[in-house]
Amino acid sequence: GYEALPKAVNITWSSINFKTILQWQPKPSGYFYTVEIHGQTSDVKRKCILTSETECDVTDALRDVKETYTAHILSVKPAEMDNFEEPPFAVSEKFTPYSQTVIGKPEIKDYSQKGSKLNVVFKDPFTPYMFPNGSFLSIQDIFQHDLEYKLYYWKDQSSGKKDVTTKSHNFEVSVDSGKNYCFFVQGIIPSRRENRNGQESRVLCTSVGRNILDEYGTEVFIILAVIAVAVITLAIVLPVVLCKRKKAKKARAVREKELLNGV
Repeated sequence: GYEALPKAVNITWSSINFKTILQWQPKPSGYFYTVEIHGQTSDVKRKCILTSETECDVTDALRDVKETYTAHILSVKPAEMDNFEEPPFAVSEKFTPYSQTVIGKPEIKDYSQKGSKLNVVFKDPFTPYMFPNGSFLSIQDIFQHDLEYKLYYWKDQSSGKKDVTTKSHNFEVSVDSGKNYCFFVQGIIPSRRENRNGQESRVLCTSVGRNILDEYGTEVFIILAVIAVAVITLAIVLPVVLCKRKKAKKARAVREKELLNGV
């Protein structure tokens, strides 16, 4: 009977930019799982019906992102068997996408350093949800004024970071002219208690006035100096060696000629 089927355990929600995956254990053998999403004010939605997997993409069932949901993971027999019994099920912890999804990495579109100004332009991550016209909503479209971005920047080869915050999609900060700077951008939801900080964008660095000594330091200068000395030495020594070899060869030829004449 159904009462003998194992219930799901270790149920977890994993959500980035509102794409939400439900995961659990164990792998089923001789039975299946069906996922039911229960909202506080919305109808029950069934996902991943009779699946033998231990994860389910439930993004489409969480469109009301401010709603709080629980997942019931039912352990069920194959479809052809008795379906009149109430199957055993496990209940997940509560999940509210708006307050719990992780903010993904912003994308750096453009950056430049001119004089003492560093300019960085970026764009929001997109969500799986769409406008009626078919274009995808960004996280900014959903969070509106709850979302802000922070730019962390520092002088290249230095560990001291500075930061500045904006609600737009570009930064302009004052830096030391002629010095290279590295930076990254991160989304933040200040109103949250948890998951306030999003994922960091990739780190990029400017290249104003960068040369090989900036890149590798005095080691390169020493190596280049050694190579230069070796080349100069070779240029002096090689002609001398060749000249001596030529003279020795000529002297040997003269001796051989004298010996032949003597015979």
